[in-house]
Amino acid sequence: MRIVDLSVPVGPGTQVYPGDPVPRFTVHATVREDGFNLLHLEVGSQTGTHVDAPYHFRDDAPRLHELDLGLFVGPGVLLDVRGAKARERITWERLSPYADRLGPGVIALICTGWSAHYGTPAYFDHPYLDADACRRMLDLGVRTFCLDAINIDETPDETHPGDGYPVHHLIAEAGGVIGENFRNLEQVDFPNPIVSCLPVALENADGAPVRAVAMQLEE
Repeated sequence: MRIVDLSVPVGPGTQVYPGDPVPRFTVHATVREDGFNLLHLEVGSQTGTHVDAPYHFRDDAPRLHELDLGLFVGPGVLLDVRGAKARERITWERLSPYADRLGPGVIALICTGWSAHYGTPAYFDHPYLDADACRRMLDLGVRTFCLDAINIDETPDETHPGDGYPVHHLIAEAGGVIGENFRNLEQVDFPNPIVSCLPVALENADGAPVRAVAMQLEE
């Protein structure tokens, strides 16, 4: 009935995490010269809307191709925390009203509204998930955490050193996955959405770009 695109476009203008590879697209072949069009792509594994495998933060954890694809497709639950301020922790107090809808197989969509800042320096000053709130969600059985910001943990800078990416480590230890740089989460305004964030099938990877969507299906 309806498909909401949750992904940012990938191209030379894609905003990346500080220090990550900047996407580069060059023309490899053209119809005029070669009879077909073909692009040469250079992108990082965490480019654009993407998912992290546990291997992203643990050498002994599963890599992308080793994960159950069920982690990337399932019923979505929108956790609306819009109104959170720059660099504010998203605590369990904000998320507890949704607790009865969280459980195994659920894809948690943490809607901060911060995708409105995409492409600006303010995008790096996003709200982020509190470690205790993450533990509580893991205890409820959640293993897929997606949000409309560049990092589920605080993004460090010169004045904000961060605290060592605790949420990344907690989810990796639990064998879960993280989706970052989602957008349009506020448009998932229908009941029982089905979310797909299947990654490119990269071997031995820490993560990969996705074309994430939320679908409203007929009853």
